[in-house]
Amino acid sequence: MKSMKKAVSLALSAAMIAGAFSIPASAEGGKVYYLNFKPEQAEQWEDLAAAYTDETGVEVTVVTAASGEYESTLKSEMAKSEAPTLFQVNGPVGLATWKDYCYDLKDSEVYKNLKSDDFALVNEDGSVSGIAYVIETYGIIYNKALLNAYFETEGAVVTSVEEINNFDTLKAVVEDIQAKKDDLGILGAFTSAGMDASSDWRFKTHLANMPIYYEYKADGISDTDAIKGTYLDNYKAIWDLYINNATCEPTLLSGKTGEDAASEFALGEAVFYQNGTWAYGDIKDNDVADEDLGMMPIYIGVEGEENQGLCTGSENYWCVNSKASEEDIQATLDFLAWVVTSETGINALTQEMGFVTPFSSIGDDKLPANPLVVAANEDIAAGHTTVSWNFTTMPSENWKNGVGSALLEYAQGTGEWDGVVSAFVDGWATEYAIAHEG
Repeated sequence: MKSMKKAVSLALSAAMIAGAFSIPASAEGGKVYYLNFKPEQAEQWEDLAAAYTDETGVEVTVVTAASGEYESTLKSEMAKSEAPTLFQVNGPVGLATWKDYCYDLKDSEVYKNLKSDDFALVNEDGSVSGIAYVIETYGIIYNKALLNAYFETEGAVVTSVEEINNFDTLKAVVEDIQAKKDDLGILGAFTSAGMDASSDWRFKTHLANMPIYYEYKADGISDTDAIKGTYLDNYKAIWDLYINNATCEPTLLSGKTGEDAASEFALGEAVFYQNGTWAYGDIKDNDVADEDLGMMPIYIGVEGEENQGLCTGSENYWCVNSKASEEDIQATLDFLAWVVTSETGINALTQEMGFVTPFSSIGDDKLPANPLVVAANEDIAAGHTTVSWNFTTMPSENWKNGVGSALLEYAQGTGEWDGVVSAFVDGWATEYAIAHEG
């Protein structure tokens, strides 16, 4: 998933812009050009590419798109003569745009090492267009030390985190923490819900997954051409909780970034922070100790949510460019096989990048040293029902942007909640029709 690590991770560096976008051809044999989706792992991918080149002599170039700019960067790069040989789609909706560029991976080594077809984009004819390479989990990250300090305050709503297992309890706790923020030495219960491109995906995509998940679940479906918005009142309730009990006023959200939120949590200025396992890199080595990191489900007030778990899935699928030369396709397949089977590749994926992976070649003993991953595994072990990543069925990026704009207008007081409902429901039908026209 996206993160807000350091400035260098959020945009293409001058050197990359100047050099990496004009990929030189190898003197002989195939080459690899990977257009990376995850800015927070840009440096690790570059190091891994260099290690592979040192070992094999095969040229591997990694270019990382700026946060929130992957699709536009991919379109631009695919139009060039030296296009990416390895790229990513975010699931079935992303695949619809790029299906004609996807090489069939069913006979590849990387696919043979996949634990299950649940982690692949398999077509009706049995061909494989994409392979997920990281399984991630998100929810409400919390600071155990601050929460324990709250439990000791007079009149605390609850006395243990285990008691927070539904929206009503979460709301009561959050509002009480906000009222006692000065006594607790914090700026707010929640970090700022920034709505710029580095942060708004947390709410227009990840948080929006919650009402979609419950609607799909109630209707027994896995996608739709017309979302009904059955649970949008619940979406409003959790959004109100975030923006009214935070480190800043709702009117300031347009200027708040993902780095702001990460910093607020990492420095112990807020108790709660909606994000995922990938955010550990932004938090560690600051004021919050590893042992004080926990993660709870995002409760929105749905019946039976006491047994709800965290949100787990993937929107990161490797695809190999079928328009590339045979030599470059083979070089790319060889590189992927090395990444998921070699000691160097496995160490880079699990320890340096911190990924939980779906490959049988990577054993459970290779889990990353990430307390948020531990929390995710504990949630599964507790028997909670995992919330699936249904946001991969959102009809378009334009739909997400419409929802995000409406959320911001509502937060700032320049728009009504009806605007969010319209963007969610009417926007879905419109964007779905556009995506499927013809």
